[in-house]
Amino acid sequence: RLTGLQREHGRNVVATYFGNPQVHSYSALLGGAALARSLRSIHRYSATSVDQLPRHFAALQLFEHQLLLPIPDIDRTQFLLVIGGNPLVSNGSLMTAPDIARRLKDLRGRNGQLIVVDPRRTETADMADQHLFIKPGTDAWLLLAMLQVIFTERLEKLGRLETFTTGLDELRTTVAAFTPERAAAHTQIAAADIRDLARRFARSDSAVCYGRMGVSTQAFGALCQWLIQALNIVTGNLDRPGGAMFTRPAFDALGLSSAMGQRGSYDRRRTRVRALPEFGGEFPVAALAEEILTPGEGQIKALVTAAGNPVLSTPNGRQLDQALAQLDFMV
Repeated sequence: RLTGLQREHGRNVVATYFGNPQVHSYSALLGGAALARSLRSIHRYSATSVDQLPRHFAALQLFEHQLLLPIPDIDRTQFLLVIGGNPLVSNGSLMTAPDIARRLKDLRGRNGQLIVVDPRRTETADMADQHLFIKPGTDAWLLLAMLQVIFTERLEKLGRLETFTTGLDELRTTVAAFTPERAAAHTQIAAADIRDLARRFARSDSAVCYGRMGVSTQAFGALCQWLIQALNIVTGNLDRPGGAMFTRPAFDALGLSSAMGQRGSYDRRRTRVRALPEFGGEFPVAALAEEILTPGEGQIKALVTAAGNPVLSTPNGRQLDQALAQLDFMV
């Protein structure tokens, strides 16, 4: 049915959607990639665009590879700042660490600090030394203000990173106007608390900022993830013990993707209906329903989903539910 529809209407009438479990199975990951390549359709979608895509985008801009994702060295850090994450429940999503509860208790046991910034009192916030409630979607203001304090009070200390870090003066100029007082009006976190947080982070022997779903799935997700790494960089906490460290996994996905020329891409093509840009060879899944529902050349007529339930896990599920009922074929 898939090849028949492609012969009749063109290869781009078939779309694929891969859910989150796809990347937790080597066989599914490799097999799914092979299937997508064999279909030769531009319509590739996945849970990435409603999960961690801003993290990949920031990595591509900062480190020139979408898979260069430094993770918190929680076993050696003295100051862990968690923004929009709940590792006690997620097991440390995108930094998967077995027995995360013990590791966080060990952090506090060595006189380290756990600070959580979140609109609600999560399980992780419950055990934190400090929980700062923030207005949803305003995390970028907090991060910009922290950087402003660090630069204004000359607390930056890049150390060995300084020789190969560019754009520092531009960043300093950009954040100058984002004072804690301005940020407080948006975030609903007191200016004094923002200053204190920035000072403690910068002055700690080792510190790391970690942001997850809450800072990704919002209007300023990419900016938040970029600023989180900028905060780690300007305080000298990138790729050092107790900071945000690059991993050396058993399976070198980074090396393999680099060898295949797949370091990451952005805006090589756009969706038919709303002209939304691709990232990493995928379109945002928020566009899937309209690409099925909107008539015309290139309209999606078939869909392969693997390890996913996009009606529940992607935006406007009711619209997607209606769209799926109109497909000629779905597996």
